Amino acid sequence: MIVPEDFDIRYSTLEDLPILQNWFADPIERVPFPFDTDTETEDVLKNWIGFARFKAALTGTLSEVPCAMGTLLLMPYRKVAHHGSFYLIVDPKHRQKGIGTSMVLNLLHLAKTRFSLESISVEIYEPNSILSILEKNRFQLFARQENFVKINGHGHARVLMERFFQ
Repeated sequence: MIVPEDFDIRYSTLEDLPILQNWFADPIERVPFPFDTDTETEDVLKNWIGFARFKAALTGTLSEVPCAMGTLLLMPYRKVAHHGSFYLIVDPKHRQKGIGTSMVLNLLHLAKTRFSLESISVEIYEPNSILSILEKNRFQLFARQENFVKINGHGHARVLMERFFQ
């Protein structure tokens, strides 16, 4: 899939927080994430955008309007600083256009080149459309827990995947 011609990626800034808050104002957008309440969401989003201070967060834009955000979650201790994980969301209006794939590729590049990470992991909850993107980009399943989260009374699996840089 080829991304739209007017798609670009820039480093996120702290001023991007309202955009994230707007996307997560819809409870349906929270479903693939472990946080649920407004308080939980607010805490997570502040943490998410906080990595912009380290240039570890990327914002995808269409005609300079944000349409996706991804953030590397860096480890604070030297012993584990060679590992990381990430969050990613694509505006629902702009999904299935290759933007998510482009964001993942750019996050992987950032992790490897700027932060010298040896591996990057991701934790997702099924159903989640990012699963196929991760599989295409050589992420390997290392754990699966059935019924890990309850969403509307139904159990959903937690899937943990990792990609090593070589």
